[in-house]
Amino acid sequence: MGMFNKLMGNAGVVAPEKLHEEFGRLLFEGENIEVGYKVFRDVFIFTTHRLILVDKQGLTGRKVEYKTVGYKAISRFSVETAGTFDLDAELKIWISSDKAPSVSKKFDRNVDVYELQQVLAHHCLS
Repeated sequence: MGMFNKLMGNAGVVAPEKLHEEFGRLLFEGENIEVGYKVFRDVFIFTTHRLILVDKQGLTGRKVEYKTVGYKAISRFSVETAGTFDLDAELKIWISSDKAPSVSKKFDRNVDVYELQQVLAHHCLS
């Protein structure tokens, strides 16, 4: 992920093995990480059972909030591809009956939003 994309707050893909090393303690038996993304210090992880949002807080990032969203709670989602002049792609997730997206993340153009859409569709629509 380039420095420009980091400055813009866009996410980049993180290898599941690397995520497992750092966040494996959050997983229950039989749960696996499918794909994950990082925005600055924050991470969001799609597992076989849920979406885990990792929010590192403060200057040092020592305080961390781990938020879990069960796929069944996701009522709808949208992905937007990057354009010619719009350099980022975007993901929006609505939880239950919220009118505004509960989760909104931007990605650099290297992220395959179609893969991301497939993961969400597989878990939320099947």
